[in-house]
Amino acid sequence: MKQKKGFTLVEIMIVVAIIALLAAIAIPNLLRARVSAQEAAAAAALHTVAAAEIQYRATHSAYVALATLDDDTPPYIDSTLANAGAAAGVGKQGYYFEVGAPGATSFYATATPMTAGQANSFYIDESGVLCRGDTNATAVVAAHVAAGTTCPANYSEMQ
Repeated sequence: MKQKKGFTLVEIMIVVAIIALLAAIAIPNLLRARVSAQEAAAAAALHTVAAAEIQYRATHSAYVALATLDDDTPPYIDSTLANAGAAAGVGKQGYYFEVGAPGATSFYATATPMTAGQANSFYIDESGVLCRGDTNATAVVAAHVAAGTTCPANYSEMQ
């Protein structure tokens, strides 16, 4: 009598348990990598916004709101970034972007995570110094940085 070839139920259960264990180890690392990538993209986008604001001011003598930066031809920034604000409910790569207090001499821009508490907030102004929120719960900046300081309260300068 010839025996059938195949796997027993116990062997299949052991393989499934090993796969589940490997997934339990890998998934948190993948999620953290995603958050890190989103934070890097937000920081880069803020540098883009700051550069666009400075270029716009050189031509038009004033800083402007974020949505205005894609109105010229050619635009200073892409329309996705220009419209990635919390007021519109539209974000870019997991973040809302805002430009506050645009005027003749200053502006500041913030990047706030779309899901509060999952990633850091970022801040930049006309000085070009990028600041990161000290905790994942750092609130949105409500005003421009006081004279003589680099970053707002609860933010640290990024190196």
